[in-house]
Amino acid sequence: MFQHINIQALNELMEDGTPLHVVDIRDPQSFSAGHITGAKPLDNSNVQEFIANTDKTEHVVVCCYHGNSSQGAAQFLSEQGFTNVYSLDGGFEMWKLAKPQKVEP
Repeated sequence: MFQHINIQALNELMEDGTPLHVVDIRDPQSFSAGHITGAKPLDNSNVQEFIANTDKTEHVVVCCYHGNSSQGAAQFLSEQGFTNVYSLDGGFEMWKLAKPQKVEP
């Protein structure tokens, strides 16, 4: 089962050095226009590789536009054996407003 995470809690994980994977499930054009610093795109073309090559005990935070689609993706990852999966509440749009210094093109 996945959990919800807010922007402040994600920022704290990023700053304290916790092993963390931020994955962005938005379309490639949106990802290219801007994404959370250090985030990696995740879609149907690379999800199996991510599942196979990622430590399932490390934190995985799923990001979408507004925090809705990420819930389904987070649930899917938890069903694949990941134990610390989160859906980012408010998604990238809220992150961009709250943490513009942590957005990269």
